[in-house]
Amino acid sequence: MFLRLVADSFTRRPRRKVLTAAALSLGMAVVTAALSVSLDVGDRLASEFRSLGANLVVTPEADSLPLEIGGVDYRPGNAGAYLPEADLPKIKTVFWHNNIIAFAPVLEVSAALPRVTYGDGQRSDPELQIPLIGTWAANRVPLPDGGVFVTGIAKTNPWFHVAGKWFSDEGHLARVAMPPMGHSYLPAPPECVVGEKLAARRNIKAGDQVVVGVTTAGSSQNMQQCDVTGILSSGGPEDDALLMPLASVQELADRPDQYRKLYVSALTKPEDEFARRDPRTMKPDEFERWSCSPYVSSIAYSIGQVLPGTDVRVIRRVAEGEGTVLRRVRALLWMVTLLALLAAALAVGASSAASVMERRTEIGLMKALGAGSGTVGFLLAAEQLLLAFVGGGIGYSLGTILGRLVGQKIFGVAPAPSLLVLVAVLALAAGVTLLGSAIPLRRASRYEPAPILRGE
Repeated sequence: MFLRLVADSFTRRPRRKVLTAAALSLGMAVVTAALSVSLDVGDRLASEFRSLGANLVVTPEADSLPLEIGGVDYRPGNAGAYLPEADLPKIKTVFWHNNIIAFAPVLEVSAALPRVTYGDGQRSDPELQIPLIGTWAANRVPLPDGGVFVTGIAKTNPWFHVAGKWFSDEGHLARVAMPPMGHSYLPAPPECVVGEKLAARRNIKAGDQVVVGVTTAGSSQNMQQCDVTGILSSGGPEDDALLMPLASVQELADRPDQYRKLYVSALTKPEDEFARRDPRTMKPDEFERWSCSPYVSSIAYSIGQVLPGTDVRVIRRVAEGEGTVLRRVRALLWMVTLLALLAAALAVGASSAASVMERRTEIGLMKALGAGSGTVGFLLAAEQLLLAFVGGGIGYSLGTILGRLVGQKIFGVAPAPSLLVLVAVLALAAGVTLLGSAIPLRRASRYEPAPILRGE
C-alpha cells in the first residue's frame, strides 16, 4: 500500500516533478564531471608536469659540499667523486619502477675547442674552452628482468629543442672508399650537438665537424673529432656547451663507465605533512604506508637503497611547483562541486516547499484518517528520494559526457566512466534532496488536520 501511495503521488503533478528532477540532473551533472576530472587529474597533471623536467638528482655521497648561488652550481664540472654506470639498471627494480619514466646520467668536463672544420672545407683555429657534456640521448638500457628501457636526456629534459637531430648513443660505421679494394666500412666519428650560443660564436651548423680536446688527470690531452648533427636550444647553460654520447666523453676524460650526476624524472603525488616527515623517525606501519605511496621523497629513498654511495635529492622547485598547481586545480574542482550541490539543494528545497503548500489538504486528510507525523514525513521523503535517484541517474549520464569533453579539452585524454563516481553521485543526490527538503517535510509533519479541513 505504501509503495502504491508513493508511485501514485510521484505520477501526479508531473510538471513540478520534472522541474525538480531537472534541477537535480543539472547539479549532479556538474558534480559528476568535477568528480571524474578530479579523480583523474592527478595522473594527468603528473604526466603533463614531466615537461618541467627531472624532479630528482643523484650525486655521489662522498662528493664535495655544493657551492650553489641562486640555484646555480659553481663547482668545476670535473670536481668530486664519480658513480658507476653499471648500477643504473637497478633504478628500474625499485618498488615504484613504473613511475620512473626516464633517467639520464651526465659527465661534464672542461674541454678545448681548437678547430672547427666547416662543410665547405674552411677552418676556424682559435682555441676556446667550453663545457663538454656526456649524456644519453635515447639509450637502450638492458634491465635485470630481460627487458630494455629506452631513456635519455631527450626525455628528462623534454623542453630541449634540437634543430636537426640528437646524436646517436651507439657507434656506427661509415662507408669509405679504399682503392683498389673498392669500399670498406670503418667506425665513424661520434656524433654531437652544439649549444646555440656556442654555434653562433663559432659559426657551427649541422653537418660540420668539430674537434675537442680534454686534459685528463695524467696531464695528457685526448682529442676527438665529432660530427655535428644538430644545434641545441635549452635556455640554460647547455647553450654554451657541446653535448656528446656519454661513452665518448668517458673515453676522452679517461673515466670509463663512470658518470658525475644522474637526473631522474618520476611520476609522483603531491607531498603532504606526512610525506615530509623523516622516515627514520617513523614507526614500522607509518614507514610502510610512506614507502608504499608515490611521494617524490619515498621514490628518492628507494633509489638511494639500490644505488649505494649516492645522495638522492629532490629538485624542490619542480616538485613543489607540481604540488601547488595540483592542489589548486583540485581545490577549484571541489569548490565547483560544493557550489553545484548548494544550488541543487536550494532548487529542491524551493520545489519541495511549494509542493507541501499545495498538498496541505491531502496531508490534513491523511492525518485525519489516522496517519502519524512520522508516516506522513516518511511518505514525502520517499517521494523525494525517488526523484533524487531519477535526477542523479540522468545527471550522471550528462556529467559523464561533460567530463569527457572537459578532460579531452584540458588534458587531451577523457576520463573513463567510474562505478565509484556513480555511487557517490546517487548518494550525494539523495543527501542533497533530503537536506533541501528537511524544513518543508518537518513543517508538513506538524500540520494539524482540523484547521486544514476547516479551510483555515
